[in-house]
Amino acid sequence: MSLLIQNVLVNGEIADIRVKNTRIETVAPALIPETGEERLDGTDKAAVPGFVNGHTHAAMTLLRGFADDMELLPWLEKKIWPAEAKLTEEDVYVGTRLACLEMIRSGTTTFNDMYWHLPGAVRAVESMGLRGILSAVFIDLFDAEKRREQIDQNRAFFEAFGNPNPLIQIALGPHAIYTVSREALEWIRDFSGENDLFVHIHLSETQQEVDDCIKAHGLRPVEYLNDIGLLSDRLFAAHCNHLNETEMDLLTSAGAHLVHNPVSNLKLTVGDIFPYKALSSRGVSILLGTDGCSSNNTLDMLETAKFAALFQKWQSNDPTLLPAADAFRLMTEEGARAFRVGNGKIAPGEPADMVLIDLNHPRNVPLYSLDSNLIYAGGGGAVSDTICNGKVLMRDGVVPGAAEIIAAARRTVQKFRGI
Repeated sequence: MSLLIQNVLVNGEIADIRVKNTRIETVAPALIPETGEERLDGTDKAAVPGFVNGHTHAAMTLLRGFADDMELLPWLEKKIWPAEAKLTEEDVYVGTRLACLEMIRSGTTTFNDMYWHLPGAVRAVESMGLRGILSAVFIDLFDAEKRREQIDQNRAFFEAFGNPNPLIQIALGPHAIYTVSREALEWIRDFSGENDLFVHIHLSETQQEVDDCIKAHGLRPVEYLNDIGLLSDRLFAAHCNHLNETEMDLLTSAGAHLVHNPVSNLKLTVGDIFPYKALSSRGVSILLGTDGCSSNNTLDMLETAKFAALFQKWQSNDPTLLPAADAFRLMTEEGARAFRVGNGKIAPGEPADMVLIDLNHPRNVPLYSLDSNLIYAGGGGAVSDTICNGKVLMRDGVVPGAAEIIAAARRTVQKFRGI
Protein backbone atom coordinates (compact mmCIF):
# COMPACT_ATOMS: atom_id res chain seq x y z
CA MET A 1 0.00 0.00 0.00
CA SER A 2 1.41 3.36 -1.06
CA LEU A 3 0.02 6.87 -0.57
CA LEU A 4 1.42 10.12 -1.94
CA ILE A 5 0.32 13.43 -0.41
CA GLN A 6 1.34 16.12 -2.88
CA ASN A 7 2.14 19.82 -2.58
CA VAL A 8 1.37 20.13 1.14
CA LEU A 9 2.79 22.48 3.79
CA VAL A 10 4.77 20.28 6.16
CA ASN A 11 7.25 21.39 8.80
CA GLY A 12 7.18 24.91 7.34
CA GLU A 13 7.92 23.96 3.72
CA ILE A 14 5.93 22.82 0.69
CA ALA A 15 6.74 19.15 0.07
CA ASP A 16 5.31 15.73 -0.77
CA ILE A 17 4.84 12.93 1.74
CA ARG A 18 5.09 9.30 0.67
CA VAL A 19 3.60 6.61 2.88
CA LYS A 20 4.52 2.96 2.38
CA ASN A 21 2.27 0.50 4.17
CA THR A 22 1.75 2.09 7.58
CA ARG A 23 4.76 4.42 7.90
CA ILE A 24 6.07 7.61 6.39
CA GLU A 25 8.83 6.73 3.94
CA THR A 26 9.84 10.11 2.49
CA VAL A 27 9.20 13.81 3.00
CA ALA A 28 10.66 15.79 0.09
CA PRO A 29 9.68 18.19 -2.71
CA ALA A 30 8.29 16.97 -6.05
CA LEU A 31 8.31 13.21 -5.52
CA ILE A 32 7.62 11.21 -8.67
CA PRO A 33 4.34 9.28 -8.39
CA GLU A 34 4.61 5.50 -8.52
CA THR A 35 2.36 3.24 -10.57
CA GLY A 36 -0.87 2.46 -8.74
CA GLU A 37 -0.10 4.83 -5.90
CA GLU A 38 -3.03 6.47 -4.14
CA ARG A 39 -2.76 10.25 -4.27
CA LEU A 40 -4.05 13.00 -2.02
CA ASP A 41 -3.88 16.63 -3.13
CA GLY A 42 -2.39 18.77 -0.36
CA THR A 43 -2.61 22.09 -2.18
CA ASP A 44 -3.55 24.89 0.25
CA LYS A 45 -3.37 22.43 3.11
CA ALA A 46 -0.95 21.82 5.99
CA ALA A 47 0.04 18.37 7.23
CA VAL A 48 0.35 17.95 11.00
CA PRO A 49 0.61 14.88 13.25
CA GLY A 50 -2.61 13.16 14.24
CA PHE A 51 -4.12 14.26 17.53
CA VAL A 52 -4.09 12.08 20.65
CA ASN A 53 -7.02 12.12 23.09
CA GLY A 54 -5.57 11.00 26.43
CA HIS A 55 -8.84 10.38 28.28
CA THR A 56 -12.37 9.77 27.12
CA HIS A 57 -15.42 7.53 27.36
CA ALA A 58 -16.22 7.23 23.68
CA ALA A 59 -19.71 5.71 23.71
CA MET A 60 -20.93 8.56 25.92
CA THR A 61 -21.58 10.35 22.64
CA LEU A 62 -25.01 8.76 23.14
CA LEU A 63 -25.41 10.95 26.24
CA ARG A 64 -24.28 14.23 24.70
CA GLY A 65 -26.50 16.96 26.15
CA PHE A 66 -28.47 14.38 28.15
CA ALA A 67 -27.71 15.76 31.63
CA ASP A 68 -26.21 19.22 31.46
CA ASP A 69 -25.86 21.95 34.08
CA MET A 70 -25.96 19.64 37.10
CA GLU A 71 -23.69 19.14 40.09
CA LEU A 72 -21.31 16.19 39.84
CA LEU A 73 -22.85 13.66 42.23
CA PRO A 74 -26.51 14.21 41.22
CA TRP A 75 -25.34 14.15 37.60
CA LEU A 76 -23.79 10.73 38.13
CA GLU A 77 -26.32 9.17 40.49
CA LYS A 78 -29.58 10.44 39.00
CA LYS A 79 -28.81 10.60 35.29
CA ILE A 80 -25.59 9.02 34.05
CA TRP A 81 -25.50 5.78 36.00
CA PRO A 82 -29.21 4.98 35.41
CA ALA A 83 -28.72 5.60 31.70
CA GLU A 84 -25.57 3.47 31.56
CA ALA A 85 -27.44 0.62 33.26
CA LYS A 86 -29.53 0.38 30.07
CA LEU A 87 -26.54 0.08 27.75
CA THR A 88 -25.91 -3.08 25.74
CA GLU A 89 -22.82 -4.14 23.83
CA GLU A 90 -24.54 -3.11 20.60
CA ASP A 91 -25.27 0.33 22.05
CA VAL A 92 -21.59 0.78 22.91
CA TYR A 93 -20.67 -0.31 19.38
CA VAL A 94 -23.03 2.32 17.95
CA GLY A 95 -21.90 5.05 20.34
CA THR A 96 -18.21 4.34 19.83
CA ARG A 97 -18.60 4.45 16.06
CA LEU A 98 -20.26 7.86 16.45
CA ALA A 99 -17.32 8.95 18.62
CA CYS A 100 -14.83 7.69 16.05
CA LEU A 101 -16.67 9.59 13.33
CA GLU A 102 -16.43 12.80 15.34
CA MET A 103 -12.77 12.20 16.14
CA ILE A 104 -11.91 11.48 12.50
CA ARG A 105 -13.63 14.69 11.45
CA SER A 106 -11.76 16.73 14.05
CA GLY A 107 -8.33 15.14 13.54
CA THR A 108 -7.89 12.63 16.36
CA THR A 109 -6.11 9.44 15.32
CA THR A 110 -5.45 7.86 18.76
CA PHE A 111 -7.67 7.82 21.85
CA ASN A 112 -7.50 6.35 25.34
CA ASP A 113 -10.91 4.99 26.33
CA MET A 114 -12.52 3.51 29.44
CA TYR A 115 -16.10 2.28 29.20
CA TRP A 116 -18.56 -0.55 29.56
CA HIS A 117 -19.06 -3.50 27.18
CA LEU A 118 -15.50 -3.56 25.87
CA PRO A 119 -16.18 -6.01 22.99
CA GLY A 120 -18.53 -3.45 21.43
CA ALA A 121 -15.83 -0.77 21.58
CA VAL A 122 -13.27 -3.14 20.04
CA ARG A 123 -15.57 -3.90 17.11
CA ALA A 124 -16.26 -0.22 16.59
CA VAL A 125 -12.61 0.82 16.56
CA GLU A 126 -11.70 -1.99 14.18
CA SER A 127 -14.48 -0.91 11.81
CA MET A 128 -13.49 2.78 11.86
CA GLY A 129 -9.71 2.50 11.51
CA LEU A 130 -8.55 4.65 14.43
CA ARG A 131 -6.07 3.69 17.13
CA GLY A 132 -7.70 2.89 20.46
CA ILE A 133 -6.26 2.13 23.87
CA LEU A 134 -9.32 0.40 25.27
CA SER A 135 -10.14 -0.60 28.83
CA ALA A 136 -13.24 -1.95 30.50
CA VAL A 137 -14.49 -0.02 33.51
CA PHE A 138 -13.31 -1.92 36.60
CA ILE A 139 -15.57 -1.23 39.60
CA ASP A 140 -15.97 -3.67 42.49
CA LEU A 141 -17.39 -1.30 45.13
CA PHE A 142 -15.28 -3.13 47.74
CA ASP A 143 -17.30 -6.34 47.32
CA ALA A 144 -15.26 -9.56 47.16
CA GLU A 145 -17.63 -11.40 44.82
CA LYS A 146 -17.85 -8.43 42.47
CA ARG A 147 -14.06 -8.18 42.55
CA ARG A 148 -13.67 -11.80 41.43
CA GLU A 149 -16.17 -11.20 38.61
CA GLN A 150 -14.27 -8.13 37.43
CA ILE A 151 -10.92 -9.90 37.55
CA ASP A 152 -12.28 -12.84 35.56
CA GLN A 153 -13.84 -10.48 33.03
CA ASN A 154 -10.63 -8.51 32.53
CA ARG A 155 -8.59 -11.70 32.14
CA ALA A 156 -11.07 -12.87 29.50
CA PHE A 157 -10.91 -9.56 27.64
CA PHE A 158 -7.12 -9.68 27.61
CA GLU A 159 -7.14 -13.24 26.27
CA ALA A 160 -9.70 -12.35 23.59
CA PHE A 161 -8.30 -9.00 22.43
CA GLY A 162 -4.76 -8.74 23.81
CA ASN A 163 -2.93 -10.24 20.85
CA PRO A 164 -0.80 -7.81 18.84
CA ASN A 165 -3.09 -5.52 16.85
CA PRO A 166 -1.82 -2.48 14.93
CA LEU A 167 -4.81 -0.40 16.01
CA ILE A 168 -5.91 -1.66 19.43
CA GLN A 169 -4.12 -1.87 22.76
CA ILE A 170 -6.00 -3.45 25.65
CA ALA A 171 -5.53 -1.66 28.98
CA LEU A 172 -6.87 -1.97 32.52
CA GLY A 173 -9.41 0.62 33.67
CA PRO A 174 -9.89 0.87 37.43
CA HIS A 175 -12.47 3.63 37.70
CA ALA A 176 -11.15 5.41 40.81
CA ILE A 177 -9.87 4.76 44.31
CA TYR A 178 -13.35 5.37 45.74
CA THR A 179 -14.98 2.65 43.59
CA VAL A 180 -12.18 0.05 43.48
CA SER A 181 -10.84 -1.90 46.47
CA ARG A 182 -7.21 -2.07 47.47
CA GLU A 183 -7.21 -5.81 46.72
CA ALA A 184 -8.40 -5.12 43.17
CA LEU A 185 -5.81 -2.39 42.69
CA GLU A 186 -3.11 -4.83 43.83
CA TRP A 187 -4.30 -7.36 41.26
CA ILE A 188 -4.28 -4.65 38.58
CA ARG A 189 -0.75 -3.71 39.62
CA ASP A 190 0.43 -7.31 39.21
CA PHE A 191 -1.48 -8.12 36.02
CA SER A 192 -0.35 -4.88 34.42
CA GLY A 193 3.28 -5.62 35.30
CA GLU A 194 3.14 -9.19 34.08
CA ASN A 195 1.62 -8.25 30.71
CA ASP A 196 2.97 -4.71 30.21
CA LEU A 197 -0.51 -3.18 30.13
CA PHE A 198 -1.40 0.46 30.57
CA VAL A 199 -3.57 1.38 33.56
CA HIS A 200 -6.17 4.12 33.06
CA ILE A 201 -7.69 5.69 36.19
CA HIS A 202 -9.48 8.83 37.40
CA LEU A 203 -7.34 10.41 40.10
CA SER A 204 -7.68 13.39 42.46
CA GLU A 205 -10.51 14.85 40.43
CA THR A 206 -12.27 16.50 43.40
CA GLN A 207 -11.40 17.69 46.88
CA GLN A 208 -13.91 15.21 48.31
CA GLU A 209 -11.89 12.36 46.80
CA VAL A 210 -8.80 13.66 48.58
CA ASP A 211 -10.59 14.17 51.90
CA ASP A 212 -12.21 10.73 51.80
CA CYS A 213 -8.90 9.05 50.99
CA ILE A 214 -7.16 10.74 53.92
CA LYS A 215 -10.01 9.71 56.21
CA ALA A 216 -10.00 6.09 55.02
CA HIS A 217 -6.27 5.48 54.59
CA GLY A 218 -4.38 8.32 56.26
CA LEU A 219 -2.89 9.11 52.83
CA ARG A 220 -3.66 11.40 49.91
CA PRO A 221 -4.75 9.62 46.67
CA VAL A 222 -1.33 9.60 44.96
CA GLU A 223 0.35 8.51 48.21
CA TYR A 224 -2.22 5.71 48.49
CA LEU A 225 -1.46 4.45 44.96
CA ASN A 226 2.24 4.71 45.71
CA ASP A 227 1.74 2.63 48.86
CA ILE A 228 0.02 -0.02 46.74
CA GLY A 229 2.81 0.12 44.17
CA LEU A 230 0.59 1.18 41.27
CA LEU A 231 2.58 4.25 40.24
CA SER A 232 4.65 3.49 37.13
CA ASP A 233 5.25 4.61 33.55
CA ARG A 234 2.25 2.47 32.56
CA LEU A 235 -0.15 4.61 34.61
CA PHE A 236 -2.40 7.17 32.90
CA ALA A 237 -4.09 9.32 35.53
CA ALA A 238 -6.96 11.55 34.39
CA HIS A 239 -7.73 14.92 36.00
CA CYS A 240 -5.16 15.25 38.86
CA ASN A 241 -6.53 18.64 39.87
CA HIS A 242 -5.83 18.34 43.60
CA LEU A 243 -2.14 17.49 44.06
CA ASN A 244 0.36 18.65 46.65
CA GLU A 245 4.12 18.93 46.15
CA THR A 246 4.81 15.45 47.54
CA GLU A 247 2.32 13.86 45.17
CA MET A 248 3.79 15.70 42.19
CA ASP A 249 7.24 14.41 43.11
CA LEU A 250 5.95 10.84 43.43
CA LEU A 251 4.27 10.99 40.01
CA THR A 252 7.42 12.46 38.48
CA SER A 253 9.68 9.79 39.94
CA ALA A 254 7.37 7.02 38.73
CA GLY A 255 7.21 8.34 35.16
CA ALA A 256 3.41 8.38 35.26
CA HIS A 257 1.38 10.14 32.57
CA LEU A 258 -1.15 12.78 33.64
CA VAL A 259 -4.11 13.81 31.50
CA HIS A 260 -5.52 17.34 31.76
CA ASN A 261 -9.24 17.58 30.88
CA PRO A 262 -9.94 21.32 31.04
CA VAL A 263 -13.40 21.46 29.47
CA SER A 264 -14.85 18.71 31.64
CA ASN A 265 -13.25 20.19 34.76
CA LEU A 266 -14.72 23.61 34.03
CA LYS A 267 -18.16 22.26 33.26
CA LEU A 268 -18.39 20.06 36.37
CA THR A 269 -16.61 22.66 38.55
CA VAL A 270 -14.22 20.23 40.24
CA GLY A 271 -12.86 22.87 42.61
CA ASP A 272 -9.31 23.41 41.41
CA ILE A 273 -7.17 23.54 38.30
CA PHE A 274 -4.66 21.05 36.94
CA PRO A 275 -1.27 22.31 38.24
CA TYR A 276 0.38 22.50 34.82
CA LYS A 277 3.15 24.95 35.71
CA ALA A 278 4.38 22.98 38.71
CA LEU A 279 4.15 19.65 36.90
CA SER A 280 5.75 20.78 33.65
CA SER A 281 8.67 22.28 35.56
CA ARG A 282 9.28 18.78 36.94
CA GLY A 283 9.25 17.23 33.48
CA VAL A 284 6.13 15.13 34.03
CA SER A 285 4.50 13.54 30.98
CA ILE A 286 1.35 15.62 30.39
CA LEU A 287 -1.37 14.83 27.87
CA LEU A 288 -4.69 16.43 27.01
CA GLY A 289 -8.08 14.72 27.02
CA THR A 290 -11.68 15.60 26.26
CA ASP A 291 -13.33 13.29 28.81
CA GLY A 292 -16.69 11.91 27.68
CA CYS A 293 -19.31 13.78 25.66
CA SER A 294 -21.67 13.98 28.62
CA SER A 295 -19.20 16.20 30.46
CA ASN A 296 -17.61 18.17 27.62
CA ASN A 297 -19.72 17.91 25.12
CA THR A 298 -17.36 17.35 22.17
CA LEU A 299 -14.37 15.21 21.27
CA ASP A 300 -12.60 18.11 19.53
CA MET A 301 -8.97 18.09 20.68
CA LEU A 302 -8.20 21.51 19.21
CA GLU A 303 -11.01 22.96 21.30
CA THR A 304 -9.63 21.14 24.35
CA ALA A 305 -6.13 22.50 23.71
CA LYS A 306 -7.49 26.05 23.47
CA PHE A 307 -9.30 25.70 26.78
CA ALA A 308 -6.16 24.25 28.37
CA ALA A 309 -4.00 27.14 27.22
CA LEU A 310 -6.48 29.84 28.23
CA PHE A 311 -7.35 28.18 31.55
CA GLN A 312 -3.70 28.03 32.58
CA LYS A 313 -3.01 31.63 31.51
CA TRP A 314 -6.01 32.91 33.45
CA GLN A 315 -5.26 30.93 36.63
CA SER A 316 -1.58 31.94 36.72
CA ASN A 317 -2.17 35.52 35.53
CA ASP A 318 0.61 34.80 33.03
CA PRO A 319 -0.22 35.15 29.31
CA THR A 320 3.05 33.45 28.36
CA LEU A 321 2.18 30.15 30.10
CA LEU A 322 1.32 27.18 27.86
CA PRO A 323 1.83 28.91 24.51
CA ALA A 324 0.21 27.52 21.39
CA ALA A 325 3.21 25.45 20.30
CA ASP A 326 3.37 23.74 23.69
CA ALA A 327 -0.38 23.08 23.77
CA PHE A 328 -0.12 21.50 20.33
CA ARG A 329 2.81 19.36 21.47
CA LEU A 330 0.77 17.98 24.38
CA MET A 331 -1.90 16.68 22.00
CA THR A 332 0.56 15.23 19.46
CA GLU A 333 4.13 14.41 20.51
CA GLU A 334 3.45 13.82 24.20
CA GLY A 335 0.47 11.60 23.52
CA ALA A 336 2.14 9.55 20.79
CA ARG A 337 5.22 8.86 22.90
CA ALA A 338 3.21 8.00 26.00
CA PHE A 339 1.13 5.42 24.13
CA ARG A 340 4.16 4.10 22.21
CA VAL A 341 2.94 5.01 18.73
CA GLY A 342 5.98 6.90 17.52
CA ASN A 343 7.07 10.45 18.30
CA GLY A 344 4.10 12.42 17.02
CA LYS A 345 6.05 13.94 14.14
CA ILE A 346 5.84 13.93 10.35
CA ALA A 347 9.20 12.40 9.47
CA PRO A 348 10.55 9.29 7.73
CA GLY A 349 10.04 6.16 9.78
CA GLU A 350 7.16 7.56 11.84
CA PRO A 351 3.70 5.95 11.88
CA ALA A 352 1.53 7.44 9.13
CA ASP A 353 -0.94 9.18 11.47
CA MET A 354 -1.56 12.60 9.94
CA VAL A 355 -4.13 15.34 9.60
CA LEU A 356 -4.44 17.86 6.79
CA ILE A 357 -5.62 21.35 7.74
CA ASP A 358 -7.57 23.48 5.26
CA LEU A 359 -5.58 26.71 4.90
CA ASN A 360 -8.46 28.29 3.00
CA HIS A 361 -10.74 27.91 5.99
CA PRO A 362 -11.65 31.47 7.10
CA ARG A 363 -10.14 30.87 10.54
CA ASN A 364 -6.77 30.13 8.95
CA VAL A 365 -6.59 33.47 7.14
CA PRO A 366 -4.18 35.19 7.57
CA LEU A 367 -1.53 32.62 8.51
CA TYR A 368 1.14 34.26 10.64
CA SER A 369 1.55 31.14 12.78
CA LEU A 370 0.05 27.72 12.10
CA ASP A 371 0.33 26.73 15.78
CA SER A 372 -1.53 29.85 16.89
CA ASN A 373 -4.26 29.40 14.30
CA LEU A 374 -4.73 25.75 15.24
CA ILE A 375 -4.95 26.32 18.99
CA TYR A 376 -6.68 29.68 19.23
CA ALA A 377 -8.72 29.89 16.03
CA GLY A 378 -9.13 26.75 13.97
CA GLY A 379 -11.06 24.10 15.87
CA GLY A 380 -11.77 20.67 14.44
CA GLY A 381 -13.81 22.13 11.61
CA ALA A 382 -10.60 23.17 9.86
CA VAL A 383 -9.54 19.51 9.42
CA SER A 384 -10.03 18.39 5.82
CA ASP A 385 -8.36 14.96 5.72
CA THR A 386 -7.43 12.34 8.33
CA ILE A 387 -4.97 9.49 7.84
CA CYS A 388 -4.37 6.78 10.43
CA ASN A 389 -1.94 3.88 10.12
CA GLY A 390 -1.45 4.82 6.47
CA LYS A 391 -5.15 4.69 5.57
CA VAL A 392 -7.15 7.72 4.47
CA LEU A 393 -10.18 7.81 6.79
CA MET A 394 -11.50 11.20 5.66
CA ARG A 395 -10.90 12.89 2.31
CA ASP A 396 -11.94 16.51 1.81
CA GLY A 397 -14.31 16.33 4.77
CA VAL A 398 -16.05 13.13 3.70
CA VAL A 399 -16.05 10.00 5.89
CA PRO A 400 -17.59 6.97 4.14
CA GLY A 401 -20.64 5.61 5.96
CA ALA A 402 -21.19 8.71 8.11
CA ALA A 403 -24.93 8.94 7.44
CA GLU A 404 -25.50 5.34 8.55
CA ILE A 405 -23.49 5.89 11.76
CA ILE A 406 -25.51 8.99 12.65
CA ALA A 407 -28.84 7.29 11.90
CA ALA A 408 -27.96 4.31 14.09
CA ALA A 409 -27.07 6.60 16.98
CA ARG A 410 -30.36 8.47 16.68
CA ARG A 411 -32.28 5.21 16.87
CA THR A 412 -30.29 4.00 19.86
CA VAL A 413 -30.80 7.03 22.11
CA GLN A 414 -34.56 6.59 22.25
CA LYS A 415 -34.14 4.28 25.25
CA PHE A 416 -32.66 7.10 27.37
CA ARG A 417 -35.58 9.49 27.04
CA GLY A 418 -37.52 9.91 30.25
CA ILE A 419 -34.70 9.02 32.67
